[in-house]
Amino acid sequence: MLGLGEIFDEVLETMDDLRAIGVEVMTIGQYLQPTKKHLPVEEYVRPGVFAEYERIGLEKGFRFVESSPLVRSSYHAEKHVQK
Repeated sequence: MLGLGEIFDEVLETMDDLRAIGVEVMTIGQYLQPTKKHLPVEEYVRPGVFAEYERIGLEKGFRFVESSPLVRSSYHAEKHVQK
């Protein structure tokens, strides 16, 4: 989830860490504050930034990258984990 104060390079570093342990499917979405008791949104990430993360993730070797503001961890999961 993006929008909690992370910077671009931290997301890229996380991608590298995930690839290093063999992760092949990555989902990236916008954090939305569910209630006032939860952490506030620090930034609403622009759609173009999500597209850039998708492009970079695929270049880094992920088989699938779902990256947009409304993506959640199970987004289109069935098409990415078929055997």
